[in-house]
Amino acid sequence: MPDPRSFDPETTVMLGESPAFLDLLEHASRVAAVNKPVLVIGERGTGKELIAARLHYLSPRWQAPLVKLNCATLTEALLETELFGHEAGAFTGANRRHAGRFEQANGGTLFLDELATVSMRVQEKILRAVEYGQFERVGGNDTLTVDVRIVGATNGDMPAAVRAGRFRADLLDRLAFDVLTVPPLRARKGDIMQLAEHFAVNITRELQRDLFAGFTESARAALIHHAWPGNVRELKNVVERSVHRAAADQPVDAIVFDPFASAFRPVVEAEPGVTPVSSEKSSHLPCDIKSETARLEVDLIERALAETHRNQAMAASLLGLSYHQLRALLRKHGMVKSRGNRDGEVSP
Repeated sequence: MPDPRSFDPETTVMLGESPAFLDLLEHASRVAAVNKPVLVIGERGTGKELIAARLHYLSPRWQAPLVKLNCATLTEALLETELFGHEAGAFTGANRRHAGRFEQANGGTLFLDELATVSMRVQEKILRAVEYGQFERVGGNDTLTVDVRIVGATNGDMPAAVRAGRFRADLLDRLAFDVLTVPPLRARKGDIMQLAEHFAVNITRELQRDLFAGFTESARAALIHHAWPGNVRELKNVVERSVHRAAADQPVDAIVFDPFASAFRPVVEAEPGVTPVSSEKSSHLPCDIKSETARLEVDLIERALAETHRNQAMAASLLGLSYHQLRALLRKHGMVKSRGNRDGEVSP
């Protein structure tokens, strides 16, 4: 078994029981023992780095280093020196020899995130390192030999990148001994509440509160029916923010998807030729304050419902209301279609 000291809970714990997620874990567990490169495909925030950690810690290399590099954050020159290292004097500011990630990962696993962003020139050097385990440091002549397993990750369409001439076909063929596709959170709806409760308990401890009191039914509905374009990473942020804003001894009722949502959000004047973000009408005095307030409430509710595709629980969160408070306003303004509507539809 791996040494527990090797594990970082934030990068190794994976939760879920949905069929798509369990299939992924089983696939990853099978290929982990095979000493071949693996490509992990998935949207941002789905947990590609967690899959890379699983591949490493379930492999015979688990006692060796797991080294990570996000290729998208570096220029071509910096990426080359980070991957392969450099000799002292190789360029201005290179005062001493630097061991690159391939050297650091010798005997272990090298995780290359955002692989699709790598330039063609650096791809050629990666291909040689993957194929033969050999490379030279930047500014050096000595050929170094290492034993490294590559796990690459991307949210892009790699075969399309090859067809477009942005990625080498031979490198993709070498890296894709097996391909793991991480399902987005919207395909794992059965896992949402398990993940949400895990994140909620953790942030409760961080806030030094005695107990996480749970989620109300409307909050659970909002979490389950949200589209989650940011996947698990977005879910974690939303849950932590919502628990933070909730009363310490009360269940979480309002899910705060948008921390900027406010009826008092300032309207910035648009530059000439640019359509303003807000189309709210300004009122002139004298006016009937009650009717103007009602008009503003209806306008904000309609905007929130439009942004959430008529999901009332999500709309309530955008407005800083509980689900039941929003329902009361809908009835007040006659926006509910009928009392017997089980889905709680509102007038368009």
